[in-house]
Amino acid sequence: MMRRIASLPSGRVGKWVVLALWATLLVPVLMLAGRLGDVEKNDNSAWLPGNSESTKVVARAENFQRADTLPAIVIYDRPEGVTAADMAEARADSEAFKSIENVAGQPQGPLKSQDGKAIQTVVQLQKDKTGWEGIGKTVDAMTEVGEENANGLGFHITGPAGHASDSIKAFSGGGALTTITALVVVVILLLTYRSPVLPLLPLLTVGVALATSEAVIYLLAKNAGLVVNKQTSFILTVLVFGAATDYALLLISRYREELLRHEDRHEAMAEALYRSSPAIIASAATVAVSLMLLMLATLSSTQGLGPACAVGILVGLLAMVTLMPALLVICGRWIFWPVKPAYGSAEAVKEGIWTRVGTGVSRRPRIVWIGTTLVLGIMAIGVFGLKADGLSNKDQFTSTPQMAVGEKIQSEHFPAGSGDPVLVVAEAASAEQVRTALSGVPGVVGVSTPMVKGGEAIMLGELKDDPSSKTAMRTVEQARTAVHAVEGADAQVGGSTAIMLDTQEAAARDSKVIIPIVLVVVLLILALLLRAIVAPLLLMATVVLSFGAALGVSSLIFNHVFHFAGAEASFPLLTFVFLVALGIDYNIFLVTRVREVALLHGTRRGALTGLSTTGGVITSAGLVLAGTFAAMASLPLVFAAELGFAVAFGVLLDTMIVRSVLVTALTLDVGRLMWWPSKLFRRHDTPQPSAVEPDREPALRGV
Repeated sequence: MMRRIASLPSGRVGKWVVLALWATLLVPVLMLAGRLGDVEKNDNSAWLPGNSESTKVVARAENFQRADTLPAIVIYDRPEGVTAADMAEARADSEAFKSIENVAGQPQGPLKSQDGKAIQTVVQLQKDKTGWEGIGKTVDAMTEVGEENANGLGFHITGPAGHASDSIKAFSGGGALTTITALVVVVILLLTYRSPVLPLLPLLTVGVALATSEAVIYLLAKNAGLVVNKQTSFILTVLVFGAATDYALLLISRYREELLRHEDRHEAMAEALYRSSPAIIASAATVAVSLMLLMLATLSSTQGLGPACAVGILVGLLAMVTLMPALLVICGRWIFWPVKPAYGSAEAVKEGIWTRVGTGVSRRPRIVWIGTTLVLGIMAIGVFGLKADGLSNKDQFTSTPQMAVGEKIQSEHFPAGSGDPVLVVAEAASAEQVRTALSGVPGVVGVSTPMVKGGEAIMLGELKDDPSSKTAMRTVEQARTAVHAVEGADAQVGGSTAIMLDTQEAAARDSKVIIPIVLVVVLLILALLLRAIVAPLLLMATVVLSFGAALGVSSLIFNHVFHFAGAEASFPLLTFVFLVALGIDYNIFLVTRVREVALLHGTRRGALTGLSTTGGVITSAGLVLAGTFAAMASLPLVFAAELGFAVAFGVLLDTMIVRSVLVTALTLDVGRLMWWPSKLFRRHDTPQPSAVEPDREPALRGV
């Protein structure tokens, strides 16, 4: 039955049916994929945990103010001192701002600083259905007004609205990211196959898979409540390009082998699909399941990222086992030009670099795996230097946006927290007690008179420090302790600083809960796939060690080379999920081939042949995946640069060292105990002559 199913996409009629089905599907897919941006949510609701205190404050504060507003802090500065004309210009701008779309209410100010060198105006901006994009357009319009008659007066917009505007501009580089990712894939495929035309088929198939994924995600976001944002979009692009191309590489590699054994290309593809599909499907399923476990997160952004990326993986899998085989068979052997695989060619027995690596490892496997483990363990020590406790607004960019410049100027001339206060909501009867408690908190320099409405009161507390700084977050923690102690007040503290604090705490909780669950689930999948216990345990140990080494080295690079201020709290979890899930991909590619050969020739022969036949394709796959994630550095965001570097380095470490050297050495040293307690464990490593099928013996060559 499996052989019949595998032969469908490559059949003489089936290939055209598959192509027609995908072509028909492409028209609505492209229409829906283009609308994904319409359902993206880039405001706080797309990131916040639903049960956090700051989220509850947003809901309670709706009785007093619009929940969909952000303060834009306008800063003017003149080093030699602002003039009367400058104040007049700031007042004129304040009036002009009111006529700009999405400006809500009366601007506060302008207010001259005590040193007389700066002016501040606070403008509330209303978010429309486009979220941060609308905020960005409003900030741009305000900037045009402020710079029109500046006459040497510095003009900057900072605060939450300024941060939102600069963030959406940073994310707008998604088009360039897609282009760079596609170019990386093409270059690596050209170097791998040395064919000018073959890379076009995987690239075309990946493009179709990405568009289809975006269409499905759009429908889920519109009709099923899936939360997606700009972060989801750019990670989806990189993941689909990388993972789907990996599946294409494995399929093409096996198809090329089968073309040497089959004169009919349809039969060759049917056999290639039959032989490679278990590994491809198991790999995709493992990645998809791992990503779906992100739904256990409390952060809305992480919850939405998991299912969205799982959709991308599954659609990429579907495209690679249907559309890709059909296109390869339709094109024929010429697609490999100029080196076409000829039927009966002796090319299959040519020794490759991975055959030589296997031979070297086999001489002293125990020394090799112990030495490799020690080196990886030393690399992992750097994890203790990882500062994954969040980034302030200005530290979230690899460049210096106008928001950061304005924030620096504001902090020099005004209280750093002015214009972006904490919000405290409490029962009206306890308002004055809560105000007194809040006023006594170190780091709070002023508290507004409570505003009472409908039995509740709201008050604003001005922070001494930058609202996005760690010091301000500690102030919020102290403020919560103080107001919670007022009996019967039901007081809660919110605002942008509280939102950042709650986001970091939720991300830390998500890591502690989800990482162990992912490990257990992946271990169970490996056990079912390999029908063993020892091999899955050893493989998981290598993956965790590889992850630790990658994170340790990344921490050192972030701190001492890139000089980043730290990392987002969600960084370790996302890096873990991607590296473990994708690292297991390469484990599955290698070990399923090892097991296939071990059934015929014993575990030692299986380990060497498995490395020889899959080493090249795993290396190529790793280069593709590393290259696509490295392309994330094209976005001027610290989070994107850090995630891209960590995953890219981890994948290369996995493919070059862990899979090829460590796993091979462990397999050779442990021997058939790897397969305990399956039937393969009870078999001797020297097969009976009747068990050998020479025509099915995997080729001893590097792909």
